[in-house]
Amino acid sequence: MSLPLLRCAFLVSIAVAGACRQPPPCPGECDTAVVAVGADADVLLPVLSQTDVGRAVGHQLFLKLADIGPNMNTVGDAGFEGKLADSWRFEDSLTLVFRLRDDARWHDGVPVTARDVAFSFRLYLDTIVNAPARPLLSRIAGVEALDDHTVAVRFTQWYAQQFYDATHHVYVVPRHLLDSIPRDRLRSHPFLRNPVGNGPYRLTHWRAGETIELGADTTFFLGRPGIQRLVWRITPDPTTSLTQLVAGEVDIIPAIVGQDNIARAQEASHARLVPYPSPVYMFVGFNLRDPDDLERAHPLWGDRALRRAVTLATNRGAIVRAVLGEWGRVAGGPLTPAISIWHDDLRQLPYDSARAHTILTERGWTDTDGDGIRDRDGEPLTFDLLYPSSSRIREQAAVILQDQFRRLGIDTRLVALEFNTFLERAERGHFDALLGGWLADPPPGAIRAFWASDAVPGFNPGRYMNPVFDSLLERAMQHADPTEAQVVWDSALAVINEDAPAIWLFTPTTVAVVARRFENVTVRPDLWAATIWKWRLR
Repeated sequence: MSLPLLRCAFLVSIAVAGACRQPPPCPGECDTAVVAVGADADVLLPVLSQTDVGRAVGHQLFLKLADIGPNMNTVGDAGFEGKLADSWRFEDSLTLVFRLRDDARWHDGVPVTARDVAFSFRLYLDTIVNAPARPLLSRIAGVEALDDHTVAVRFTQWYAQQFYDATHHVYVVPRHLLDSIPRDRLRSHPFLRNPVGNGPYRLTHWRAGETIELGADTTFFLGRPGIQRLVWRITPDPTTSLTQLVAGEVDIIPAIVGQDNIARAQEASHARLVPYPSPVYMFVGFNLRDPDDLERAHPLWGDRALRRAVTLATNRGAIVRAVLGEWGRVAGGPLTPAISIWHDDLRQLPYDSARAHTILTERGWTDTDGDGIRDRDGEPLTFDLLYPSSSRIREQAAVILQDQFRRLGIDTRLVALEFNTFLERAERGHFDALLGGWLADPPPGAIRAFWASDAVPGFNPGRYMNPVFDSLLERAMQHADPTEAQVVWDSALAVINEDAPAIWLFTPTTVAVVARRFENVTVRPDLWAATIWKWRLR
C-alpha cells in the first residue's frame, strides 16, 4: 500500500516558458509519451493491483467517484474534484449521497450507473477477493444504488475522513463484465490483463516485461486527453533508464532519488527536472520481539533505554548530506512533508552522542575486554541490520550507520538481501533491525496502518504497541478542526518518538524528469501520473 508536504502547495506545477531553438527529440511520435519504469504491473484491475505501475496505469483506465484535489486535503470534502460523480451531499452524519454524471460511459459504450458503484464497493469489501484496500474501508457499513444515477454510502460511525474513504480507495469497475465471475477466480481472470474501463485512456497492448501501451479515449466525457499515446517501458536497471533519457529515447522518468542520479538526469537538455515532495520515509526499524520466539521481548530492543541511546547516537543530518545532499531532509517521525500534519518543530530525540554513551554505561554496557565493543554479562552488544541489496541509497545509509554505531561501541553486521527475501524476513519477524521505507498515504491517519497496535498485517514488522499512542491516534482522527487535530497529532508523534521503536532517518525529495515538449505538467505526490491526461503538447 505499499511512498509526499509543503503547506503552501501540494501539487507541483511547471510553467514552460520560452521556445526551443530546435524541436526536442521524440522517442517516437511526438504525441506519444514514453515512461521509463523499473518493473512491470501486476494486474490492471485497481481492486487487486499492488504495484506502483499497476496503480499508475489503472488510474488512467478507471475512475473514482471523486479525486483528491491539489491541496491534498483529506478532512471533509473541500478541494475534491468530481469524476464519475458531479455532486454529492451529506444526508446525515452517517450517509453520503452521490449523484453520477449522465454522460459517463464504459469503453464498450455501456453507461456507468449507480449499480456499478455499489457492485465495486462490494467487490472491494469481499473477504474472498481480499482487496489490499479492504482494511481501509472497515467503517463503511454498506453502499446502495437509489436509482440509476444516485448512490448512498453509509458509515458505521462519524469521523473526519468519511469523504476521503468513500472516494479515494475505490475505483468503479464494470458490473456487467465482472458480476458473473466467481470471486475465487477473479485473480486469474483474463480481465485483469485486458480490462474495459471508464477513464481517459484505453489499453491497446501489454507485452509482459516490456511495455504497456495506452491510447487516448477521444470520446472521454471529461475531455479529450492531451497526449494521444502513453507507453510504459519496463527498464529494470535505473542506469539504463537514465542513459535512454539522455539519448532522447525516454520522455518521462517518474521518480529519481539521490544526488548522483539527479545530476545525470540534468544532462538531458530536452527534459526538465520536476521536484516534488516524496511520500516515502526511510527508517531503521527495531524488532521489539525475539526473532526466535515472538512471544518474548527482543533481548536488546525490548529495552526502551537502549533504543533511545542508539537513536541519540545517530547523526541523521550527516546521513542526509552524504546520501541525498540537497535533495532530502531528516524525517520528523513516521511521516513526510507530504502529510498535512508535518511541521519542522516536531519533537524528537536529538543527536547527542554523549548522552547515548552515558545511557549505555548506566545500563551496564561497557567494554570490559578493550576490543572496542561494549558487552554485558559476557555478551557483546551486536546485532544484524538488514537492507535490500537493490537499494543503493539504503546501502549507503547502512554503511554510515555501521560506522556511527561502531563509535558508540556497537558491532553492526550488515546483511544485504534480495528484495523479496528482505520483505519475507521482515514480515515473519526474523531480524534484529532493518533499514525500511514506507510510502505514506495522504491522510495523517495512515500512520495507524503502520505503527498502531492494530496495524495492517505485515506493515508493523517491529511489533510496536503502545495503547497511549493508539488512543491519541484515534482522538486525532475524530477532529474535524485542523488546528485542534494538530495538537493531538503532535502529542501522538511525541509519544512514538520518545519510545524510539525506529530511527526516523530521512525523506528524500523526489524528482520527475519530463520532456520539455509537454506543458501544463503537474505531479501529484501520492500518484505522479494522476493528472497526466491533462498534460498538453507545446
